[in-house]
Amino acid sequence: MKIISYNVNGIRAAMRKGFLDWLKSANPDVICIQETKAMQEQVEVSEIEAAGYPYHYWFSAEKKGYSGVAIFCKEEPKHVEYGTGIASMDMEGRNIRVDYDGVSIMSLYLPSGTNLARLEHKLEYMALFQEYVDELKKSVPNLVICGDYNICHEAIDIHDPVRNKNVSGFLPVEREWIGNFIKSGFIDSFRHFNKEPHNYTWWSYRANSRANNKGWRIDYNMVAQPLQENLKRAVILPEAYHSDHCPHMVELEF
Repeated sequence: MKIISYNVNGIRAAMRKGFLDWLKSANPDVICIQETKAMQEQVEVSEIEAAGYPYHYWFSAEKKGYSGVAIFCKEEPKHVEYGTGIASMDMEGRNIRVDYDGVSIMSLYLPSGTNLARLEHKLEYMALFQEYVDELKKSVPNLVICGDYNICHEAIDIHDPVRNKNVSGFLPVEREWIGNFIKSGFIDSFRHFNKEPHNYTWWSYRANSRANNKGWRIDYNMVAQPLQENLKRAVILPEAYHSDHCPHMVELEF
């Protein structure tokens, strides 16, 4: 099973940049999308279906043109879970999950801490999300949580750890949280296979950052420990240029 996660920074803009041709070529079984910035009715979903994804599920923010997650699937899941049931999280459209026999796949878009108020919201979200997942794993143990976590875990995950140590996304409190999240029963699938530096999933649009590979690895496919034996490979796909992020893939063998 090939699963890709991709913060597209606006699904309609990405589709205009050739996203669907890329998707057909990449050919995942499931793709988790973050930052759709659209309601389902605003998107030409017939084009997504024609690309081989007849089953697509959307969870949009209440605020139009903001946030939002989706999952596109080749095969119909047994169940789809929209949101978490936690109002402060769900109003921004940040979580959707599909369940199959043997594996459940979640698309997550964790807030960024662009200012003090949003940082406080992000920290609250992180705490609530950890509690939610701890409870969820009791009934859904085989979880794959794909998405934009908006946090670099270690110094190896960011191009300039010294200058960015006081920037949201690399704050000690955020790094500690994601470390504890992994310790709570998850595998950072990319780092499971690849320990090398200079592997990033997001680049600022400023200062030619992507061309110079001055990036951050803030997107993860977190795989629950019970699925460790099923892990086959995990890669970042930086050749896709539809967003300021790039896609990243995990492959499971059943």
